[in-house]
Amino acid sequence: MTSAVPGLPAPGRCLVMGVVNVTPDSFSDGGAWFDPDKAIRHAHDLVHEGADLVDVGGESTRPGAQRVSLDEELRRVVPVIEALAADGVPVSVDTMRAEVAEAAVAAGARLVNDVSGGLADPAMGRALAGAGVPYVVMHWRGHSHDMYRRAEYDDVVREVRDELAARVDEVVAQGVDPSMIVLDPGLGFAKKAPHNWTLIARLGELSDDLPVLVGASRKRFLGRLLTGPDGQARPFTDCDDATVAVTALAAAAGAWCVRVHRVRPNADAVRVAAAVRAAERGEDA
Repeated sequence: MTSAVPGLPAPGRCLVMGVVNVTPDSFSDGGAWFDPDKAIRHAHDLVHEGADLVDVGGESTRPGAQRVSLDEELRRVVPVIEALAADGVPVSVDTMRAEVAEAAVAAGARLVNDVSGGLADPAMGRALAGAGVPYVVMHWRGHSHDMYRRAEYDDVVREVRDELAARVDEVVAQGVDPSMIVLDPGLGFAKKAPHNWTLIARLGELSDDLPVLVGASRKRFLGRLLTGPDGQARPFTDCDDATVAVTALAAAAGAWCVRVHRVRPNADAVRVAAAVRAAERGEDA
């Protein structure tokens, strides 16, 4: 699954994408970087810690989240992307709206990360057809307020793979260059904990040729795995060590990129995985 994607860093290992939520209500760090200046400083900190690119989002997709208006999402993300791009930071935009994606690319974004895989806005594929930037197509079955109602699978890997393939066919038909497409299994989105673990365990079955991005960072299924003696799930921000473990597994399985909140330990994990993969091939790390 590991492969270079046009227009983005190609260090020969799994990339690390740092999360910059310019929102007041994201599940793990809502409000921390809502101020544009704070978001810009945080993005630079993530790059200093080893992020290969930073993912700027202006709409929370936490369970139960309601959508923000188009104007508000644009107001949140465009100034941050413009500033970071001007500083030479590789930036992606986390959005489900074609208009936001277009504005972000015009502002300097080098990747569009769409958690709906084009389902939330059918114009997304057409908007990106001539944009010349990679497009992350995530597996998605509905908006956050009701996604868990849709978390029913007979074979989660087969169904996620088939549904992603259908999305790829659709956006390619709209004009998106297949070499620009990245897949994301959508851990935590319309999936129960066993579904997430199965997808991680069988990551290599999701695609024969397209790169895969994995976003497990601080997700609820990690906190529930780490439930304490009192029966309470771990807080989101206390799941970073578990995130690092998933990162190591994903990178070892050939993931193209991991999306994380804490960069430094995850950057270490992908380098360890790269060293092991090199040793398997009889190469020096």
